[in-house]
Amino acid sequence: MPVSKKLSPGLVRLCIVAAVAGVIIGFVGGAFRWCLSHLDRWRVDMLDWAATLPGPGWLIPIGVTAAGAVIAAMIVHVMPLASGSGIQHVEAVQRGEADPPPLLLLPAKFVGGLIAIGAGLVLGREGPTVHMGAAVGAATARKGGLDDDDVRQMQTSVGGAGLAVAFNAPIGGALFVLEEVAKSVRMRIVVPTLIAVAVAVACARLVIGDGSDFHVGTVDTPSIVLLPVFIVFGLITGAMGGVYNRVILGALDLVARFSHVPAVVKAGIAGAIIGALLVIDPLIAGGGDTVAQKVLDGGGLALPLVAALFLIRFVAGPLSYAAATPGGLFAPLLAVGALWGMLFAALTDVVLPGQQPSLTVAMAIVGMSALFGAVVRAPVTGVVLVMEMTATTTVTVPMLAATAAAVLVAQLVGSPPIYDSLRERMLASAAPSPTPPASTDDDGPEPDRNT
Repeated sequence: MPVSKKLSPGLVRLCIVAAVAGVIIGFVGGAFRWCLSHLDRWRVDMLDWAATLPGPGWLIPIGVTAAGAVIAAMIVHVMPLASGSGIQHVEAVQRGEADPPPLLLLPAKFVGGLIAIGAGLVLGREGPTVHMGAAVGAATARKGGLDDDDVRQMQTSVGGAGLAVAFNAPIGGALFVLEEVAKSVRMRIVVPTLIAVAVAVACARLVIGDGSDFHVGTVDTPSIVLLPVFIVFGLITGAMGGVYNRVILGALDLVARFSHVPAVVKAGIAGAIIGALLVIDPLIAGGGDTVAQKVLDGGGLALPLVAALFLIRFVAGPLSYAAATPGGLFAPLLAVGALWGMLFAALTDVVLPGQQPSLTVAMAIVGMSALFGAVVRAPVTGVVLVMEMTATTTVTVPMLAATAAAVLVAQLVGSPPIYDSLRERMLASAAPSPTPPASTDDDGPEPDRNT
């Protein structure tokens, strides 16, 4: 067919560019994760060291986190596009509402993200990695001589490869592109995305290894009798997702009210608050992988501590995001979902005693996907992402049922997807101020008072 012959060379070119960009973001994203893992260990060592100091040693973690937030905010001052997650910008570019990110965004996101997240802010690694991937994809596409439409598409595909690298979840990264960003399944999107994801994850695994992000033991398949329980859990989680979105937007509105206060000062205040929480318990701060892993270990945390962590991180994540430093929402969101799942499992055990021991882990896994679906409104991506991160498929049916229920309730309560809201805020803040209308007086110009 003549159409196929015409498209084939273009598609091949897209795939070559996607492979080259995949190599770059694979190693860059892998290095980003490697550095963050070392910073996480350094932060724990710093806390242990500060606790041994005489006098007010607890001021050191507060100062470190505040300083990290301030430095990251200074980087954002130089490169404003580095603020926040960046996923909303990737979506805006895909829709033709914004220009593709420049390659200079990469060092800003890399360094700013390391400083902000490493210092202890409750932010995720996936936002910076997605945005860095988008910058790499756009720059590689320009170098490859692709037109503007293909440049936008390539930033989307390689941005999905960045998400895949961030969570070591190749299928989830590809689905994120198709379900959340492009909202389309076309050959010119699917094939380059799959190539970029596959190459990127393969390269990243040379740096960080090929194991799943979370280590989960054997989880028994929940009894079909418990399926209504998981559905009820999903319904409640959907309402919770709507509240979480409002907390994020409310935190942004609160910070925006203090327009007379410099951004670096506001970031420092937020960092000091998170640093104080860090002194109370290291599990409160950081991206959330450690606390999620403890929940998935099955019973490693006392329920009062789980309840406290859930409530504090429910607010600490949005507060950290409102500091406008580089960092994402996904990883803290998954930690909150795991904590909520453990709490609901304990409640279930009170109402229906004698359930299988692995119900706590199963509910935590389901909580991660259900809350993700309610907040982001990408249910398939959420389910597959969590399955890959936990390497667990025995709870697939409860995950599907609970996540569908959560998304349904989030829709019914009128809570828009979080990245739609963030994209609208970004575009509104970037819009030029209206110019006052010119005078329409017919009397001519006002005479010069000095003549």
